[in-house]
Amino acid sequence: MIRKLGSLLALFALFTMASATMAKKKKKPVKEKQAISSKILSGLKFRSIGPAFASGRIADIAVNPSNHSQWFIGVASGNVWKTDNAGVSWKPVFDKYGAWSIADVEIDPNNTHVIWVGTGEYNSQRAIGYGDGVYRSLDGGKSFKNMGLKKSEHIGRIAIDPRNSHVYVAAQGPLWGPGGERGLYKSTDMGKTWDRILFVSDNTGITDVVLDPRNPDTVYCAAYQRRRRVFTLIDGGPEGAIYKSTDAGKTWRKLKSGLPSGDIGRIGLAISPVNPDILYAIVEAEGKSGGIFCSTNRGETWERRSPYMSTSPQYYNRLYCDPVNADKVYSMDTLGRVSVDGGKTWNAIGNRHRHVDDHTLWVDPGDTRHILIGCDGGLYQSFDAGKNWLFEQNLPVTQFYRVSLDNTKPFYYVYGGTQDNNSMGGPSRTICRNGIFNSDWFVTQGGDGFESQVDPKNPDIVYAQSQYGGLARFDRKSGESIDIQPQPPKGEAYRWNWNAPLIISPHSPTRLYFAANKLFRSDDRGNTWEVVSPDLTRQIDRNTLPVMGRIQSVDAVAKNASTSLFGNIVALDESPLVEGLLYVGTDDGLIQISEDGGKNWRKVEKIGGLPELSYVDYLLASNHQKDTVFAAFDTRKNNDLRPHLFKSPDRGKTWQSIARGLPERGTVYCIAEDHINSNLLFVGTEFGLFVTLDGGKHWVQMKGSLPTTQVRDIAIKRGENDLVLATFGRGFYVLDDYSPLRRLSEQLVKQPFVLFPVKDSWMFMESRGKSNMGETHYAAKNPPVGAVFTYYLKDSIKTLKQIRKAKEKKALKEKKPVPYPSWDELRREDTETAPYLLFTVRDSDGNIVRRLKSSASSGTHRVVWDFRYPDVSPVRGGSEGLAGRSRKQNGDSGMLAMPGVYSVEAATVVRGNITPLKGKQSFQAKILANTTLPAADRKELVAFQHKISSLLRAVQGTGQLLSDLQKEVKAMKTAAYRTPEASNELNQKLQAVEKKLESLNRRLNGDNTISSRNANQPPSISSRVYGLVYSQWRSTSSPTMTMQKQYRIAGELFQPILGKIREIATKELPDLQTQLENLKAPWTPGRIPDWKF
Repeated sequence: MIRKLGSLLALFALFTMASATMAKKKKKPVKEKQAISSKILSGLKFRSIGPAFASGRIADIAVNPSNHSQWFIGVASGNVWKTDNAGVSWKPVFDKYGAWSIADVEIDPNNTHVIWVGTGEYNSQRAIGYGDGVYRSLDGGKSFKNMGLKKSEHIGRIAIDPRNSHVYVAAQGPLWGPGGERGLYKSTDMGKTWDRILFVSDNTGITDVVLDPRNPDTVYCAAYQRRRRVFTLIDGGPEGAIYKSTDAGKTWRKLKSGLPSGDIGRIGLAISPVNPDILYAIVEAEGKSGGIFCSTNRGETWERRSPYMSTSPQYYNRLYCDPVNADKVYSMDTLGRVSVDGGKTWNAIGNRHRHVDDHTLWVDPGDTRHILIGCDGGLYQSFDAGKNWLFEQNLPVTQFYRVSLDNTKPFYYVYGGTQDNNSMGGPSRTICRNGIFNSDWFVTQGGDGFESQVDPKNPDIVYAQSQYGGLARFDRKSGESIDIQPQPPKGEAYRWNWNAPLIISPHSPTRLYFAANKLFRSDDRGNTWEVVSPDLTRQIDRNTLPVMGRIQSVDAVAKNASTSLFGNIVALDESPLVEGLLYVGTDDGLIQISEDGGKNWRKVEKIGGLPELSYVDYLLASNHQKDTVFAAFDTRKNNDLRPHLFKSPDRGKTWQSIARGLPERGTVYCIAEDHINSNLLFVGTEFGLFVTLDGGKHWVQMKGSLPTTQVRDIAIKRGENDLVLATFGRGFYVLDDYSPLRRLSEQLVKQPFVLFPVKDSWMFMESRGKSNMGETHYAAKNPPVGAVFTYYLKDSIKTLKQIRKAKEKKALKEKKPVPYPSWDELRREDTETAPYLLFTVRDSDGNIVRRLKSSASSGTHRVVWDFRYPDVSPVRGGSEGLAGRSRKQNGDSGMLAMPGVYSVEAATVVRGNITPLKGKQSFQAKILANTTLPAADRKELVAFQHKISSLLRAVQGTGQLLSDLQKEVKAMKTAAYRTPEASNELNQKLQAVEKKLESLNRRLNGDNTISSRNANQPPSISSRVYGLVYSQWRSTSSPTMTMQKQYRIAGELFQPILGKIREIATKELPDLQTQLENLKAPWTPGRIPDWKF
């Protein structure tokens, strides 16, 4: 046993040193230029589907002291968000920067436009992200700049001197290893330079800092010694302490009097703004010596006021003083606490209808009953000191571990497990025009949620998890669930990971595989289980492994707290091509392979280039090659932040890295393989999604509207060709139809233009849903209804001005004279219409159904045809629709087209010249068939709608003409009045025409004299037509007899009106215009002045 232990220690020490050495010595590779770039892919946009009903962990709240309606929140895993209206609406303001994990947000009290953000969450929990230092905004959060401390990884707190805006940053330093930038840092020049004014050791950072508001040269801070590994947490040590400086950080004293001795864990500090002599500290310490401590003499001596300690100090231990009562202090905890007697007794803040796990708090100094609190479930607001709470239900910042999809038709559902917000499911899209609501989602299992799976044959059978293998079978139809977790026999205990792997066999929908330290199989949907493996881990006693340079005592602070038992299975897959070919990965770095359904196992202990004991985060058996498997390893908790991604072509016998080209900083969490093109792979990493088109030789980041976020899992929906991401802090994202990526290649992007195959799409009427419920009513966007045309354009089509400026730039570079453009050249520039692409949609008979404009800039783009004919409303000098109101590039839409086969082709439009482009694609518009009473004959329905459209065009055009004629006659009357030679007869004729037009207008549009007095009158022609349009443009049912009768009435009434208006417009008015011109009357619209030189 001693020899075995010695071998394990040597192996672990070797692994630790090798890991650190490789991280230091590895040279930065030279970036090679790739034909496929992120810019080319940027037109493929991801769609956030939320949800927001669960929200996610809030790390910090900053309220503008000059405007209490403006808040910033730092979301632990979801960037920074801002509201200017006290939480009614929110905007993410930190999506494009180098970190997604947020610790602290501070507003400069001297200039509230200056915002500081500390990245890298301050907690030491198992599911935590790291940052890249501190950021500063000078414009109220519109933009940010990284100001350094990039190796700090975790910021405890930022404090700002109210006299001079000097900034103090408590840097905890790396959680999983020594070194980095840790200690207390100070900047006196707005972050341009930093001085480390307090350093304890490579294992100990600073977790909290507060300034005396009366004299900010007095600074207090808390040192925090901690280390987390895969197998343990040590949350304290002999270097934990409280320090004080009275000269703005030049010198420091450790405060001891009345504070615990021995190993100290996490400390939270708070100073009373009412009486800054009073400081509070919540101190985690070995044994039972910790608790709440108070000093009434500026930290010189301390009194233990209470043994109260938060339930998990590494996750909480933050204090907040009341702004008006020096004896009132709040403590963050599973259930947040408040003391009104200086920390002696503690009561719950109030948790009615509110999530647990509180982390941050703000108390309104103007009304202390008004509280904001951030917890694992999001942000809440109370106006009665915590008795009742208002939930901010429009923050989609849920932390998902895993994602899975079902086969619900026509729109699949998305399932996943979250950090402390249950396992849940919801639709990938709906038929509602307002989008996907929070109410569309449902909980499948409580607690912390993890991997879910759905029966591929019956989507009502859902398998959902809570932490440590809490597996249940959920009935979506009834909402019932039954626990089906495998249980050990007498005398045995299973070791479950926090995030246990679960799969449904691709060879049998009733067969489940589930894993603890052993692998379980059920052939009856979890009713019975069979153990199909021995213990597949290394079976290392974690208490024998060194942490911070030594074997830690059993009494070490919080030893092994909030950590899974070491030695369990964390990754699992079965080959879809070979039944019984199983791959298992463990948290202690083993891959185990069985080729006979678990009867025999082959162990992979070492992979070249990979540190030993590396956590196997993901295993994927290939869809294409029966012997190929992919593996992703998470070495973060071994202080190795590099990506580790491998491929084996021979069932794990040999391995090769395919991580080349991925950023050096950023763990790979998951991998997905396209089911059509074996070279098309996706990986989710610490900082986003990457794609390879050549089997892993080159990787490109797909940004397409994705924020900086951790992508924990990927699912592909076959048939729809959708890519669905589970992000840890920004919910689910969907890339609708990624199939164009299958055709992208170095050769393809050299072509001037490519129109990709068009996906068959559903044709349906969107339902009205729920609207007018205010900004807080969250709705994620549905994809647009219609056919989506994806195209690639190699080079942007430039305007004349762009061409000229490019020539001028080249001349300047070559130091040649820059010619000044002629007036004709500048005039052509001024009058040029910007180039665009024109897409023409035709039906199966070749008839043009719609023309659509789209971007002529380089890259990949998408344009949508909504399955409708163009709008027939009058156009008033441009592309406007009815009465010139539409601002859409392609105008408003008209009636719905027929289901069936269509084609699309493209052309460039440059300075009036239309040039067809190569490539024509056919596609199908499929009827959703979700109506109870569909049209008996769709062709007859469309024919009737065409007749309505024709009548609508004529009625609207006539109405516009009538309005123009009335204006014209009014102008002619004024011109006649100004002309002395105009006869009384001419004036009478003009007045008669005006009366005729007024009468025609009443018959066409109704009598305003009657309607303005709220009296009843027969429907006007236009109201009958608009009623038909409103109904028919929004329905696929057969027209009612009433509608058909309405059409006949409107047509019969309209025909004579059109004839009379035509006569006035073509005969009467031209004659009167001629008479006015002969009299040399002032010009009026509609005639050409007669003049000769």
